[in-house]
Amino acid sequence: MVELADVLADYEAESAVLDGILAALPAEDWSRPTPAPGWNIGHQLGHLAWTDEVASDAATAAIGDPAAFATWTRALQTGSVSIDSAAAELAALPPQELLERWREGRRRLAASLVAVAPGGKLPWFGPPMSATSMATARIMETWAHGQDIVDALGTSREPTDRLRHIAHLAVRTRDFSFKLNKLTPPEAEFRVELEGPSGVLWTWGPTDAVERVSGPAEDFCLLATRRRHRDELAVTAQGPNAETWLDIVQAFAGPPGEGRKPGTSRLGSGPAA
Repeated sequence: MVELADVLADYEAESAVLDGILAALPAEDWSRPTPAPGWNIGHQLGHLAWTDEVASDAATAAIGDPAAFATWTRALQTGSVSIDSAAAELAALPPQELLERWREGRRRLAASLVAVAPGGKLPWFGPPMSATSMATARIMETWAHGQDIVDALGTSREPTDRLRHIAHLAVRTRDFSFKLNKLTPPEAEFRVELEGPSGVLWTWGPTDAVERVSGPAEDFCLLATRRRHRDELAVTAQGPNAETWLDIVQAFAGPPGEGRKPGTSRLGSGPAA
């Protein structure tokens, strides 16, 4: 059983890595384009800041204030706010102000999640989720959008075992990926074996499963967050359904989008971070 406190600690650790990169970034570099079409570094952090704030309001709704999250739902449904427009609005802030807003949003979100009663469910744009699942999703988003930022800068991050959260999220939402692509989920479980950055083998599913997926955990997470094309990664599948899954796997809610084309992810040039 994963404890919320442990997931929140990993969420802050993952955020701190990105925070350190951005805190040292000259103001003029915040306008660098990232692999996401139309989004620069400021848009990437604006998106993270905005979704942290929305997630905090979802947690507030779960502890007795339904109107907190309903406001965002209505805004998205009516088109008065979109993900792109929210990111663009925050990207227009001075970099230091945006950085501080993201930091404050992280603190508020962590406090809100801790206040959710055990077993409580947070409303969301997809199915409702627990506080622990929300914290896991925030790790995934922070790492994925952080990948866009380091790709724009031509830098890299040292992979850590925090990737297990992202891999677990992708495995747990396997059937969601199939349904999202209008495919019938396979009845049988897959065996998933991933080598974590520390060298430990992470496994899901029965050992005698016919269909299997294996490879480095970082590669699997890059695939599941649509940050690299499958052809660039050392993730392999055994079995037709597993093959299909690697083409559609995603660890995030919402439409899958087109994904990255080979060779389009690394935009910048510079030393490793």
